[in-house]
Amino acid sequence: MLFVSQQLAFPQPLAPLPLRRAWLVLVVVVIADVMDFVDSSVANLAGPSIRADLGGDASVLQWVLSAYTAAFALGLVTSGRLGDIVGRRRLFLIGMTGFTLASLACGLAPGVVWLILARVLQGLFGAVMIPQGFALVKIAFPPEHLRRALVPFGPIMGLAGVLGPILAGWLLALNPFGSGWRSIFLINVPIGVVAIVMAALVLPRRAGEDPALRVDVRGVTLLTLASGLLIVPLVEGRELGCPLWTYAMIAAAIAVFALFVRSERRSDHPVIAPSLLRRRSVVAGLIIIAGFFASMTGFTLAFNLLLQLGLGWSPLDTGLALIPWALGSAVGTVLSGAVLTARLGRRTLHLGLALAAIGLLGLWWTIAQHPHALGFLVLAPSLLVAGFGAGMVFIPLFDYVLGDATPAEVGTGSGLLNAVQQFASALGAAALGTVFFARAATADYTAAAVLVIAIAAAAFLLTFALVWLLPRRLAGPDGSSADDASHAGESPAGVSPAGQTRETPSAETLSPAEGTAGRPGATRA
Repeated sequence: MLFVSQQLAFPQPLAPLPLRRAWLVLVVVVIADVMDFVDSSVANLAGPSIRADLGGDASVLQWVLSAYTAAFALGLVTSGRLGDIVGRRRLFLIGMTGFTLASLACGLAPGVVWLILARVLQGLFGAVMIPQGFALVKIAFPPEHLRRALVPFGPIMGLAGVLGPILAGWLLALNPFGSGWRSIFLINVPIGVVAIVMAALVLPRRAGEDPALRVDVRGVTLLTLASGLLIVPLVEGRELGCPLWTYAMIAAAIAVFALFVRSERRSDHPVIAPSLLRRRSVVAGLIIIAGFFASMTGFTLAFNLLLQLGLGWSPLDTGLALIPWALGSAVGTVLSGAVLTARLGRRTLHLGLALAAIGLLGLWWTIAQHPHALGFLVLAPSLLVAGFGAGMVFIPLFDYVLGDATPAEVGTGSGLLNAVQQFASALGAAALGTVFFARAATADYTAAAVLVIAIAAAAFLLTFALVWLLPRRLAGPDGSSADDASHAGESPAGVSPAGQTRETPSAETLSPAEGTAGRPGATRA
């Protein structure tokens, strides 16, 4: 989940921890991942309640989600590399402490502006914390135990995806101590305090840091500026009547992105390895990832707003209605990683995207034809199919995008793809949220949701076509393609036990950049 110019390697071998302590390290990392994952997803559900309490225009609902994901994506640019320079344990503790305090600030926010600023801090500290986790796990466990140690990640994140919306809806319905929506943020505080104490006690103090590494400050600054110039007008433009300055900001964003590209070509420590962008599979993969995750985030935002604002459902009922989607995603992820990818190869992506598009089209038809008869049982079949198809894409997508990358490019490539995933989620909430509210202003919430769902389905079909530009088979550990391996009687690359959006190459070759890339943020929408 970080941008590096070469695959990370530890400068010298480090002795693993005693096994009991190593498992405690894993527990701390799992807590951090679940906190980040659940917090980012349940905020979507609480959006209408937040706006009803704090006021503000419709853009508040977009900012609650986009502020976190955009800050998280931009924080990934430097956090992984900084961990290698100043210490992974130190940055993990800083990230966990900051995330916990930012959660407290969200829960105590007196107004919309304070909440959005606190969400930005949450995203930044989450980006500081998460990339360090898998590197610390790799150091903690002996190689022969590492693969087994990563197995729980998939089921835990799948369970979090199912239970997260239910927990959020239950807290909003319970309204503990009159806290309302604030409870979904305040619940992080006691959990975070426990995790901080555990981390201080069990995390290894040395994790192969290399002070000789450098960060491309100019490139990071340009990329951050360009991203901000793009997101702000997308979120605020419609509410303000699209004044001239919004178009000027978008034009400025394009110009700054061009300066970023020029800076990268001249940098000794580029944010993105230039050779990656000369690979057809990577360029196509960036478009696929951007379209897929932007559409998925926009769809879930629109569906949530339809149920709560359009139909008057409670947050708890809305959370329960999303169970088929989350359950389908979890099952699709497991089947894709355990069986389908090895047998079907790249066709797994085609099958998953086709099912996801079919599910969304079924949902589109259901809402358009029966807007006044929508219920859990009516919506469940389409949501289950769409979730199952999307889940099939999560694990293999990142590896196929990097299928013909060299070993030296894998670290920077996995970091790039994961940051694009997060940034696309922010843009999806901003752009499709704007489409939703613009349509709702001229028609109603049902028509708005139908339009966004149709756009998301069309985007899935577009990414379906682009999948043909990816390698047919996954690369093996030695860099040879799985097609080559099959001629020698070998099986394709193994399946990630972590249930993440890309495979973990192997216990022996797992780097911080690789092991954290594409973690389950894929399902956070």
